[in-house]
Amino acid sequence: MSNARATHLTRRGILAAGGALGLGAVLAACGDDDPKSGGSADASQSAKSGPWSFKDDRGTTAKTDKVPANIVAFTGVAAALFDYGIEVKGVFGPTKTKDGKADVQAGDMDISKLTVLGNEWGQFNIEKYAALAPDVLLSTMFDDAGTLWYVPEESKDKILKLAPSAGISVYDRQLPKPLERMLALAESLGADVRSTKTVQAKKDFETAAERLRAAAKARPEIRVLAGSASQDIFYVSGSNLSVDLEYFKALGVNLVEPPAKVLKASGGWFENLSWENVDKYPADLIIMDDRTATIQPADITEATWKKLPAVKAGQVIGRTPEPILSYDKCTPMLNNLAEAIEKAKKVA
Repeated sequence: MSNARATHLTRRGILAAGGALGLGAVLAACGDDDPKSGGSADASQSAKSGPWSFKDDRGTTAKTDKVPANIVAFTGVAAALFDYGIEVKGVFGPTKTKDGKADVQAGDMDISKLTVLGNEWGQFNIEKYAALAPDVLLSTMFDDAGTLWYVPEESKDKILKLAPSAGISVYDRQLPKPLERMLALAESLGADVRSTKTVQAKKDFETAAERLRAAAKARPEIRVLAGSASQDIFYVSGSNLSVDLEYFKALGVNLVEPPAKVLKASGGWFENLSWENVDKYPADLIIMDDRTATIQPADITEATWKKLPAVKAGQVIGRTPEPILSYDKCTPMLNNLAEAIEKAKKVA
C-alpha cells in the first residue's frame, strides 16, 4: 500500500493507486472516420505490407514506414494485444508483484520475456526505452486531455520524442467502445480479428452482457457498491466516468454511489471515506478493486468493514477498474457480477 499512500496527493496518482479509477476509483483505424466500424477495410492488408498508420482517440495519427515490430505499451494494453496475437517488446505499468509473479494487469503474457521500463507509478526508464529502438508507444487515457496513462508528466516530452504514440480512451464511455478501439488497433498491427477465437470471444462477451442485463432486471432491489481500499481511506466510486461502471449501469445494475456534488471534489471519480464511515452507503453487494496497489478484502482488518451487511453475508467480489481490453478478459467481469446479483440476498 506504499504506492497508494505515496501518490494520493495528485489526481492521476490517486487513479493509479486505486482511488479514482473506480474506479477507480482517478482511434478510428487508418483512413476510417467511422468510430463504430472497428477499423478500416484494408487494415489487414496494410498490416502485411506497410506503411502503418493509426488514428487514436486523441485525434492524432501515428505513422511509421512499416508495421511496428518493436512495440512498447502500458501493461494492460500489451495484455489485450497479446490476446489478439500481437506481442510487445517492452511494457510500463504494473507488471510484477512483490513476489515476482505476474500482476493482474499483465494477463496471460510471459513477463519474463518483457523489458519492464517501470513497474510503479512515476517509473519509466528512458534509457531502456531508447535501447529497444521503439517503433510505437501505446497506452490508455483516463482523461479528456489526451494524457497517456503511466507516462510520467515530468519526462513525457523526452519519451514521446523517441517514437510515435497512440492512446485508447477509457474515459467517460461504456466498455464496448474501448473494446472496439483496441480490436481496431490490434487489427492494424496485423491481428486476424476474424479468427474463430476472436469471433467467439466477442459472442461470449455479448452473451455475458445479456446475462447481466437479465440479472439486473430480475433483481432490481440488489444495491451494488464499487469500492477501493487503502490503509487510511475507503473509496466509493461514482459510475459516470469508468468504462465498466458506466456499462453496468447501462445494463440496469442498481449502483450505489455518492451524489454528484460530492464526487466533484475528485473530478467525478469517487468519494473518500474514513473507515469509521465506511457504512455511509448501504449495499447488498460490494465489488472491490482488484489491483495490487489496493488492499484486498481478505486483508482488511477494520472492524467497521467486517460489520457491513454485505461483508457478513459474504457478498463481496472483485472488480477490475482497469480491464484488459480484450473480449476474452472482459467477459468474466460480466458473468461474475451477473452471478453475484443472481445469488445475492437482500441484506442492506
